[in-house]
Amino acid sequence: MGKGRRKTMHLSKMYSLRRSGFEDDHSQIGGPGFSRVVYCNEMSGSEGITQNYADNYVRLTKYTPFTFLPKSLFEQFRRVANFYFLVTGILAFTALAPYSAVSAVIPLIIVVGATMVKEGIEDWQRQQQDHEVNNRKVKVHRGGGVFESSQWKKLRVGDVVKVEKDEFFPADLLLISSSYDDAICYVETMNLDGETNLKLKQSLDVTSLINEDSKFNSFKATVRCEDPNASLYTFVGTMQFQEQRHALSPQQLLLRDSKLRNTDYIYGVVIFTGHDTKVIQNSTDPPSKRSKIEKRTDSIIYFLFFVLFLMAFVGSVYFGITTRDDLDGDRMKRWYLGPDRSEIFFDPKRAPMAAIYHFLTAVMLYSYLIPISLYVSIEVVKVLQTLFINNDVDMYYEEADKPAHARTSNLTEELGQIDTILSDKTGTLTCNSMEFIKCSVAGTAYGRHVTEVERAMAKRTGSPLLMNGDGNDDNSHLSVKGYNFEDERITNRRWVHEPHSDVIQKFFRLLAICHTAIPDVDEDTRNVTYEAESPDEAAFVIAARELGFEFYKRTQTSVSFMEFDPKSMKNVERSYELLNILEFNSARKRMSVIVRDEEGKLLLLCKGADSVMFERLSKEGRQFEENTREHVNEYAQAGLRTLILAYRELSDEEYKEFNEKFTEAKNSVSAERDDMMSEVTDEIEKDLILLGATAVEDKLQKGVPECIDKLAQAGIKIWVLTGDKMETIRLEAINIGFACSLLRQGMKQIVITLESPEIVAAEKAGDKSVIAKVSENSVKKQISAGKAQLDASRSEAHALIIDGKSLVYALNDDTKNAFLELAVGCASVICCRSSPKQKALVTRLVKEGTGKTTLAIGDGANDVGMLQEADIGIGISGVEGMQAVMSSDIAIAQFRFLERLLLVHGHWSYRRISSMICYFFYKNIVFGTTVFLYEGYAAFSGQPAYNDWYLSLYNVFFTSFPVIALGVFDQDVSARFCLKFPLLYQEGVQNTLFGWRRIFSWMLNGLCSGVIIFFLCTRALDPESYDKNGKTAGMEIVGATMYTCVVWVVNCQMALAVSYFTLIQHVFIWGGIVLWYLFLLAYGSLSVSISTSAYKVFVETLAPAPTYWLVTLFVVIAALIPYFCFKAIKMRFFPGYHGMVQWIRHEGHTEDPDYCNMVRQRSIRATTVGFTARSIARDNNLYNLERQ
Repeated sequence: MGKGRRKTMHLSKMYSLRRSGFEDDHSQIGGPGFSRVVYCNEMSGSEGITQNYADNYVRLTKYTPFTFLPKSLFEQFRRVANFYFLVTGILAFTALAPYSAVSAVIPLIIVVGATMVKEGIEDWQRQQQDHEVNNRKVKVHRGGGVFESSQWKKLRVGDVVKVEKDEFFPADLLLISSSYDDAICYVETMNLDGETNLKLKQSLDVTSLINEDSKFNSFKATVRCEDPNASLYTFVGTMQFQEQRHALSPQQLLLRDSKLRNTDYIYGVVIFTGHDTKVIQNSTDPPSKRSKIEKRTDSIIYFLFFVLFLMAFVGSVYFGITTRDDLDGDRMKRWYLGPDRSEIFFDPKRAPMAAIYHFLTAVMLYSYLIPISLYVSIEVVKVLQTLFINNDVDMYYEEADKPAHARTSNLTEELGQIDTILSDKTGTLTCNSMEFIKCSVAGTAYGRHVTEVERAMAKRTGSPLLMNGDGNDDNSHLSVKGYNFEDERITNRRWVHEPHSDVIQKFFRLLAICHTAIPDVDEDTRNVTYEAESPDEAAFVIAARELGFEFYKRTQTSVSFMEFDPKSMKNVERSYELLNILEFNSARKRMSVIVRDEEGKLLLLCKGADSVMFERLSKEGRQFEENTREHVNEYAQAGLRTLILAYRELSDEEYKEFNEKFTEAKNSVSAERDDMMSEVTDEIEKDLILLGATAVEDKLQKGVPECIDKLAQAGIKIWVLTGDKMETIRLEAINIGFACSLLRQGMKQIVITLESPEIVAAEKAGDKSVIAKVSENSVKKQISAGKAQLDASRSEAHALIIDGKSLVYALNDDTKNAFLELAVGCASVICCRSSPKQKALVTRLVKEGTGKTTLAIGDGANDVGMLQEADIGIGISGVEGMQAVMSSDIAIAQFRFLERLLLVHGHWSYRRISSMICYFFYKNIVFGTTVFLYEGYAAFSGQPAYNDWYLSLYNVFFTSFPVIALGVFDQDVSARFCLKFPLLYQEGVQNTLFGWRRIFSWMLNGLCSGVIIFFLCTRALDPESYDKNGKTAGMEIVGATMYTCVVWVVNCQMALAVSYFTLIQHVFIWGGIVLWYLFLLAYGSLSVSISTSAYKVFVETLAPAPTYWLVTLFVVIAALIPYFCFKAIKMRFFPGYHGMVQWIRHEGHTEDPDYCNMVRQRSIRATTVGFTARSIARDNNLYNLERQ
């Protein structure tokens, strides 16, 4: 049996757990979409396999060992540039080639091979993660009541498994029994929906007694259910067991990747495996994401192809006409070409064919206009940029030992162009924990500590508020998780001296009793910990314990706790008989328990939202109402979640009548069951006596408000998409908005919700078509009203808050554009109770509707669709669950690291990649221009200006390393200035560094440099004697001299463009030039059959000639003067964002607060969120009031 069973817990007798009847959707079983048949505990395993059900192996990799080579080659040659070089490489083996085949093919092999190696390494890392998950162990029934450990990947549909406490479910399981007698279990679904509160599941009664290993020897059943689908919250099926058919519901389904908590073990039957499981069905294949810069680079490549073919066409037409006119009778104009004995290439009688052949030759010759090493250089730079991200100690979370991890290197520059962030809340902005921080009892407010909202505002304004509480941003000073309460009036048993000590006693007794938490007492230390269904409940019982009311035991019929007795001045044990639990749900907005105390009194203890609790108070129970309401409002403004606590005494007759009605309603299987239960509970939850209110803080992660403030200053819009329950929509959205600085006082709120009386009435009527129509019309009206409000006050900041039900209709095709227009016009947007699919749809709407770069950030499996849909997905590597991380592009441990990731690494990466690509095209246009002009100089005869290996190695060796150094190491400003002036980030959002204007300006610069190099070299060398012997410069001398000037110019141009020099950049820039001279020496020393026109050209001809050195010097200076003048004028009179910051640093204004604020505030618009903007808005309001 393993662990001992908990035999005292029949919670199903207290909870109103629903038992599904066939009146639900079970009539569909066997029809389309409901055809799955599972034979449980079949040892042969043949049934599930013969029906071709998926195995439990999950693969998230892009390649397999068999598909890597063909798929990777396809990926490489899908790029038009690589395909073009493949074609020219093939043509190089023909007589048309102006260079040798080897010199054309080797660079292509190097470039494609390097990229394939990089792809292989990244996919191998993903395969390692798959291997870890697929090889986890679980106990599987192997017959004879024996359970053996087996790997997850070997599970089959129908297998019976045993999952123990704190283990993940390996597949979608049907719950058979558990360690509790009534077969309940607690499940944590944070991997699925991001929530840490525990969900209660319960098996069918008929299988609850199959609760030991040996009892599965004879267990046989047949399950017929729905086919695999993505719905996490529905399940329809039946179980044929002991010749009877039983209805199944989501209450019996345990989903893969959720975790068993507070239950020693469960037995379950595998229903869905592998890619059929609901969590995998909710995820999509990892999309092939490409950055906007890469897409624009493709467009530039296409443009250069157009230019290349145009040049080849013009040259071929000219060549054809000149060839046709070569023979003038018996006289040959170009006698040296031998047109009278030529075969096609220069045959005047076949001039059209000669032109066509020349076109093919020119297409190969001008290929150097296209940078063959561009893509592989970008890949290398991006990989190195990801290493900087991974090794940034400022993004390392020491507490969890988790650094940042870039899982793909394709999108680093996109980090510098984010326009909108779409964030999950639970576990992303918050710590997944609640802290009891304040309370109001008998009209008196207790609790000294300040909240995140109060702390953020106090820091900005310099308020002394921090002196009244803890001014720390972390919780390292807390000795008890979930408890952040301090007030000397009631701590340490001093509450007995308060004026209303009896009310205080009842208040904390209620907290110790009115809940569904399960205590876990350590046998050695006797310390009590709690497993609760929600973080709120855990915070309440912990607070009660810390204040002297320690709940320590729960049985089927009782709740026991220790409390301090004011009369005896000792701790005494209290035990209350637990009669009923009236559960919390979205309609009731409250929870109650009915207990009998030790004196025999019947008590109803109730806690709930203020919107439903105040109206249920009796006339005699409103003594503290006014003060309590005031305190609740103050708590809400401070970003706290509040609940009202009240109680009443019941008579025996009243309770007996209620219990009969409640039991009847609970056991009903009709469609009106919920309404019947609600009606019964409404009758007894009235005439309450108010005790007070609690206030808990949904604790934000460290640095969240500051991070959001900086991102807002950078001009980034922030949307929060939360899956929180409907009952907390308005209050929770607004509280978290204020706490995160997404909302501020004075910001107008546009709330879209479906809570109008008309819709409530339609829902009670139950006509789905009417509900849909009324709801859709209501959402359209609210969107129109919101747009009107927005248009009427464009200068003011607005916040949009919308719930999940409204979002369904807002995302309809005929409504979504209006909704997007409204949302984009608001400073912040908060979407509540969003399903995983809705999160993905909202992300797609923003991405496609605005055309701007989007970033999604989340920590749970429910965020996977959103992460994959966004241009960049950021996974929070939280304490539990890696589903979001495994589907993300970059993983970080805390939301606050997003500030450095975007404002520093994003800005640097965008600037580096943009400058690098522009420089790549510049240097290739310089080189291609000289090749084109020389061929024109040679009458478009297909004669290259340079030796074959000069041509091939230009992009691969002599000019590639400096540009890689630029892409890896260059910094326009330091990390400190990136954070100090978020304004810099707007360069990426506005794409100022990679717009068409800047791209064409670099191309024009390359064209000018190429023209200057060609004409100065040819004019300087052509008519004059080259050396002291009076020899003129031949083609090999002109070519080598011109090539030398090109290498010098493009490398010196790099030196002018670099903002931040490192030793590596010096080595690469000047080393590229030195490498050219060394190559001339080495290559020229080879035999003439190998070196051809380069044979000893440097040693014997170039080096001894002063003309060579003088021409190089003056040509380089002349080619660089235009760019130098342009840059100097622009920097002095028209500086960009980074230029302004560089001037601040240059002129020594970095510590001048007024000067820095003047520059910084250029990024803060009237609608920007964050506490900086909040403070500015408040100051502006005060200024306007003073003027009035």
